[in-house]
Amino acid sequence: MTLTELLPTIRQLSAIEKRELIRILMAEEGITEDIFPLEPCKIYYLPTPYDTFGAGAALMQAMNLANHNEN
Repeated sequence: MTLTELLPTIRQLSAIEKRELIRILMAEEGITEDIFPLEPCKIYYLPTPYDTFGAGAALMQAMNLANHNEN
């Protein structure tokens, strides 16, 4: 059976079944790394530059200093 023949059936699987299929294939190939480190339906907070009002001024100051040192 070819991959082209399998794809329509694989596309009909639920997301959980697709992940399980990936885990099975990885186990057969001896791949041990975790490709799903994040848990579904869990909120992950990521630091962003939003509401960091001094960051823009600090960046501009660093860029001006770098330009001044180049000249």
